[in-house]
Amino acid sequence: MRTLGLDVGTRTIGVAASDAMGWTAQGVETIKFPGNQLNKALPRLEELIKEHEVSKIIVGLPKNMNNTIGPRGEACLSFAEKLKSTFDLEVEMWDERLSTMAAQRMLISADVSRKKRKQVIDKMAAVVILQGYLDSKQF
Repeated sequence: MRTLGLDVGTRTIGVAASDAMGWTAQGVETIKFPGNQLNKALPRLEELIKEHEVSKIIVGLPKNMNNTIGPRGEACLSFAEKLKSTFDLEVEMWDERLSTMAAQRMLISADVSRKKRKQVIDKMAAVVILQGYLDSKQF
């Protein structure tokens, strides 16, 4: 069974999935939904959960640099609870501070154009989140 990683934003959710062994994270897609209507993304998430045979979901938790949780973090926590009740899967939160910046740096160093970066940044942030989680479980 695989693990799904999510980078939840106000209009998009970046999605990544682990390989069957749980060693590596690969970007899957970016789900777009109308502003702050996360529930509109649930049908597509359900399809991805079935397609990738997911047993666990990791949701990025955007904490402030002083370790507090702001409005975006609260929205992610609420969405994680919705995922648990909707899909009856294990859902864990993962500190995602600076994941988007890390993804941005990777794309820039790979010489990806600004236009292309904008299209894939959320998916890449989900990869960073999920890979961080998977790496923490390897030891």
